[in-house]
Amino acid sequence: MTLRMQKTFLYKSSTKIVDRLANWAANPWRRYSLLAIIFLIGFLAGSSLGMINGVLALMDPVGAFIALIFLELLIQARFVFLKSNKPIILVRIFDMFRIGLAYGLFSEGLKLL
Repeated sequence: MTLRMQKTFLYKSSTKIVDRLANWAANPWRRYSLLAIIFLIGFLAGSSLGMINGVLALMDPVGAFIALIFLELLIQARFVFLKSNKPIILVRIFDMFRIGLAYGLFSEGLKLL
C-alpha cells in the first residue's frame, strides 16, 4: 500500500511556492536581482567551503569530492526540472547557484597560488 501525503495547508502552500516565485519574477528587474542574489549566495558558499577546507587542511580531497558531487547533482536536477512542467525560473536559480559556487571555489583556488 502506498502512503499518500495529506493535503494540509502547509503542503498546498509549499507546492505553489515555485509558481508564486515565477509570477513574482516576471518583471525583468526582479528576476535579475533574484538571480544576482542567488549567484552571490553561491559565491559565498563556494568561498566559505574553500576557506574551511584550507584552514582545516585535513580532508581536502574529500571536500573537493563532496563539492563535485553536489555540483553534479545540481546539473542533474537542471535536466529533471527542464523535462517537468515547472517554471523556468527554478532552472535559472539552480544554474546561478552552481555558477556562483564554482566561481567561489575557483577564486579560493587562485588565492593559494
